[in-house]
Amino acid sequence: MGDPKAQRRDDAASDEALARLRGAIDAVDRSLLAELNKRAELVKQVGELKREGRATVYRAGRERDLVDALTRSNVGAFPTSGLRAVFREIVSATRSLEARLRIAYLGPEGTFSHAAARAAFGEQADYVPVATIGDVITAVERHEADHGVVPVENSTDGVVTQTLDALIETRLALCGETVLRISHCLLSQSGGLEDVKRVASHPQPLAQCRHWLDRHLPGVTRFETPSTAAAAALATKEAGTAAIASALAGELAGLATVAANIEDRRDNTTRFVVLGGDAPAPSGNDLTSLAYTVRKSESGALHRLLAPFAVHGVNLTSIQARPLKGTPWEYVFFIDLEGHHSEQRVQDACADAAKVATSWRVLGSFPRATNLRAGETG
Repeated sequence: MGDPKAQRRDDAASDEALARLRGAIDAVDRSLLAELNKRAELVKQVGELKREGRATVYRAGRERDLVDALTRSNVGAFPTSGLRAVFREIVSATRSLEARLRIAYLGPEGTFSHAAARAAFGEQADYVPVATIGDVITAVERHEADHGVVPVENSTDGVVTQTLDALIETRLALCGETVLRISHCLLSQSGGLEDVKRVASHPQPLAQCRHWLDRHLPGVTRFETPSTAAAAALATKEAGTAAIASALAGELAGLATVAANIEDRRDNTTRFVVLGGDAPAPSGNDLTSLAYTVRKSESGALHRLLAPFAVHGVNLTSIQARPLKGTPWEYVFFIDLEGHHSEQRVQDACADAAKVATSWRVLGSFPRATNLRAGETG
């Protein structure tokens, strides 16, 4: 057996070393707080200048480039993967000193759109859930919200047609985007797999987690709900019911996680666009979204519409077609391209394409997102 006195001396020395390290950490934390307050004072000055010029508070390009630069320059022990979340909240908190933004999204709380809005604007904003994608846009048009966040494209299911149809009806400019990877959780009151008697969720998450459910909960009843948020609410009332929903939905509902990342495909992502505010200036890494109408009956119209972009060296990232409401056999082509509309080559390509179209419009030029991250689903 060892010497008890020696053991006590070792324990005392260890406690003393821990106390010194914790004191040093506390000093660093106080220093960080002092620097955060310095940043806050500078942001307040920026806010005063913006108010004088009536400038928009939210600048997606500035915020993206800030975090990307810090991520690239990190050579210390702090996990680079955590920098984006930390500085998103720092930016959100200090942005609120300029103005606390109201953000409309497709509700209820805990949906994909809610998670996307929080990814774009952080905790220090007021979030306004609404019933439809059209309602998101209406809320911004009526100045009930400063910005709106709507889903536009999913890597598995394709474009969100309701969003494209709504965008053609509004004059709001696109000013940003955010991209999230879908990540489903199984949530319940107890958090125990053995307690699960029924699984509830929206039909899409149920299908996306089918193989996991077959392996881990064979024979357990699956029940469809209008949304994952509704499934989470049901799980809070029924002890034997587990919900497939987002981690955010579970957090808001006070549920425990039975299992995380239960989706069968890990590459499923959804892209959202942010609407409202002033048109963003070029950031050096932008997308431009356009809408052109052409007649289906015109032979070669689509080829002639797209050819100018190749001629002017403009890369197209997406082409989608939707029928134009109220005008039979006329179609709207939604085109996303790399670059900002203020660039001469983009302007020339757009103008040449417009010669083929019945009508056309720039929906917005905005900074490309670099925030692909594990997200929440709705």
